[in-house]
Amino acid sequence: MDAVTTTDPHTRSFWLDDIAGTGADLSQRPALPGARDADVAIVGAGYTGLWTAYYLLEHDPTLRIALVEKEIAGFGASGRNGGWCSALFPASMEKVAAHSSHDAALAMRRAMKDSVDEVGTVAAKQRIDCSYVKGGTLSLIRSPAQVARARDALERARAWGESDDDLRLLDATETAEHMRATQVLGSLFTPHCAAIHPAKLVRGLANLVERGGATIYEGTAATAITPHRVDTRHGIVRADIVVRATEGYTPTIRGYRRALAPVYSLMLATEPLPDSFWDDAGLPHRETFNDLRHLIIYGQRTADGRFAFGGRGAPYHFGSRVEPAFDREPEVFDSLRQILVELFPALTHVSVTHTWGGPLGVPRDWFASVGIDRATGLAWAGGYVGDGVATSNLAGRTLADLILNRETELTALPWVNHHSRSWEPEPLRWLGVNAGLHIMSTADAAEDRSGKPSRSAAAFSRLLGG
Repeated sequence: MDAVTTTDPHTRSFWLDDIAGTGADLSQRPALPGARDADVAIVGAGYTGLWTAYYLLEHDPTLRIALVEKEIAGFGASGRNGGWCSALFPASMEKVAAHSSHDAALAMRRAMKDSVDEVGTVAAKQRIDCSYVKGGTLSLIRSPAQVARARDALERARAWGESDDDLRLLDATETAEHMRATQVLGSLFTPHCAAIHPAKLVRGLANLVERGGATIYEGTAATAITPHRVDTRHGIVRADIVVRATEGYTPTIRGYRRALAPVYSLMLATEPLPDSFWDDAGLPHRETFNDLRHLIIYGQRTADGRFAFGGRGAPYHFGSRVEPAFDREPEVFDSLRQILVELFPALTHVSVTHTWGGPLGVPRDWFASVGIDRATGLAWAGGYVGDGVATSNLAGRTLADLILNRETELTALPWVNHHSRSWEPEPLRWLGVNAGLHIMSTADAAEDRSGKPSRSAAAFSRLLGG
């Protein structure tokens, strides 16, 4: 039999600990009791799997849906992310168009924007209190090199027909109306993002699909996914359709080692801050924020007045290994705290109450995908590169249409049945991913010194989503 949850879910993130503190039950649901048949078997009870079950049941409440989950619903990225429900898609518009067409890229962009609103609509309709506030995103400009990147981003947005209603360049004074951090020269602002409490959303979805008739088997690790079949140590689930919804944990499944690279993102949360702090710092509408450095950072003001702040920088581990110990890199946590204090010096003596992290799924071409193979009954979605809150909702709606053979606008989107090539075998994968992290980190330091955009980082970006 599988072991019970190997790691206390309360320690996996501030978000999970927070809902446990309000009385939410994070104990495991019963494991798979033995072999069973289903119409649809879903591996993974995170956003992708749960949204898929939700929309399938909306269309056909009679479907027999079984979700198998190694830990508990929301244990992975869905319960640990930065709480950005954004319209970001990992591949650029230009890249999407190159794989499809100009009009298809525009349709993908519209679908992503709609997905931000759809999450809020469902949460309100189903009374899932996930602290959804659509305050938009501020991308701070804090160096001359970042000024150049901001202008380029705005120019590209305009070339795709986006107006000030989609992306605006704010000067320092206008930015200060939203947020008052140090060394800010200006910002880019987009309204297409909401701040959420991710664990409340995923746990609410799990309860919702259970009430709708789906069954979630927790403590049940999938050991193999093959046509019409999911193998676990508790038994085999046979189904007409099997959905792989495992994101950063995909490499742990036999045969999928090179499908996605599990790259770690780490976070911290401060203690709740007084209203006097927020009167000075801003973020009155819970705007999410980052800046235009290469090595990504991201933050939000939580509903209870904390900073939840994260970033990249943790190494990729050889062989695409995913282990609980990798969630914690003290040097990265220290760096994140230093960056946050640099942005807001008043935080110098503020306590950090939680530190956590986890893997996100990165496809070789940085191009998320959703699809189905009719011959085998195998379906999948993922490769969100850390922007999965809204994208997984779109994936769930699209998978529901694909599984039910519904031809819709969603099933015609250019990410449907896109196939990324496999990552290189080791040690090339380890060398390549960690070299990329090093390039981005050193590029930021070089730009701070020179004030000029890094050519090496620009070249590397073009290999990814650019």
